[in-house]
Amino acid sequence: MYQAVGSPGSRLTRVTWMLEELGQPYEIVKAKMHTETMLRYNPSGKMPALADGKVVVTDSAAIVFYLADKHADQGMGGTTAAERAEIASWMFFAQAELEAPLWNRLKHAFRLADELRAEVGPWCKAEFATEIGNFDKRLGDRAFALGDRFTAADIILGHCGQWARGAKFDVGSDRVNAYFDRVLARPALARAQAREKEAAAA
Repeated sequence: MYQAVGSPGSRLTRVTWMLEELGQPYEIVKAKMHTETMLRYNPSGKMPALADGKVVVTDSAAIVFYLADKHADQGMGGTTAAERAEIASWMFFAQAELEAPLWNRLKHAFRLADELRAEVGPWCKAEFATEIGNFDKRLGDRAFALGDRFTAADIILGHCGQWARGAKFDVGSDRVNAYFDRVLARPALARAQAREKEAAAA
């Protein structure tokens, strides 16, 4: 059984969502950043992590990519080198461009020591708006990142959309908003969120 390690409601959702899409059994190991538990899985103390027997994978995108590759028969990964590269490219875009301003805003609002905080909100929202425009052009009329098939890339992109909406970042594209609606309505995401809510209350 897989172990999904991290805090419910965080990037851990990317891992549990992927596991639900794949129909794989797993348990949630609750751990906050930089705690003794988290440090056992990741020397940096960052979350989430996935334990698969003796194999430990860190970074949410790497975990999702690993699971797609391991369960290739489920169709969540690329079937050719070109498709695998496209999935990786979308994931890099999601983390480097979409997620970066979201994370920067969160750090300066809540996580950094008071003396290190700065008013980065306007800059972060402007950066995010630019990347939503790029997302719109890149997505085009496709239903999902790779076309008609939902893949691992859509989990990372979709979670960024959920984060943006929760943080009140404007998604200034009807096409991207429709994409987020489509992806975030996945039953597997609802199941993952229910599992995390149950784990958080335990």
